[in-house]
Amino acid sequence: MKTELVCRCPALGRWLAGCGVVSLSLTAPLWAAPPAPAPGAPSPAAPGAPPAAPVNARSDFEIVERLLAARRDYQAALEQLRTQYMNSGDMERARWAEEELRQFHRIPKQAYSLELDVPPPTLQASQNIYEANELFRRAMTYKDKGWGDTYTDNQRRAEILLQQLLTNYPQSDKIGDAAYQLGDLYEGRTYKQYRRAAQYYERAYQWNTNTNSDARLRAARIYDRQLTERPRAIEIYRLVVAHDTDPKRIYEAQKRLTELSAAK
Repeated sequence: MKTELVCRCPALGRWLAGCGVVSLSLTAPLWAAPPAPAPGAPSPAAPGAPPAAPVNARSDFEIVERLLAARRDYQAALEQLRTQYMNSGDMERARWAEEELRQFHRIPKQAYSLELDVPPPTLQASQNIYEANELFRRAMTYKDKGWGDTYTDNQRRAEILLQQLLTNYPQSDKIGDAAYQLGDLYEGRTYKQYRRAAQYYERAYQWNTNTNSDARLRAARIYDRQLTERPRAIEIYRLVVAHDTDPKRIYEAQKRLTELSAAK
């Protein structure tokens, strides 16, 4: 039996052009780190996350957490205002709130701390979940569609839906596909957030080791070309050679490994 999701964001629901099956949660992701420890205590790392950096190198962590909470609170306040004005018949102010909410979703938002943005590599893509499948299907009806401002809006819509899938259904067998599509979005011209893109590509093959996608090669290219982190690029090029099945990808990885070895 199909279970419809409730869209808790009327304005964004309209902006998503009738997202009757989309739920937009304002809560923290299910995979997010636990609440901050008492003052002076070290922050525990999320399962599968890299070792924690020294405290003085992570002074932004608490600020980023506050920023993310502020974003959620701002969105919630606008949604509540719009609902209140709609219920009271004040359509002019309802339109103000809706337009402000629309512009909020259009603002490019940086991750700042990838530990708070990218789920850990330990997620298990083990369940076929209808709601997650539907979120992915709808995301792909927007992604890469349209021209000009419409194209940009559609990329944002796709991002919202794919992130919603990872947040609400981290056990879905679609998380690897969602991670790959997010990597493609963040690498593309609308975002150009290369480090974020590389980590989502990594999650795509970590969550689905049998993927037929070029996620490994695309992650390696970003570390190689955009981020110039050649040791990390070499590690992932080697994964391409070891695990990929596409001869062209394997050839490219082997060729680049030879070039990088010769440059040392």
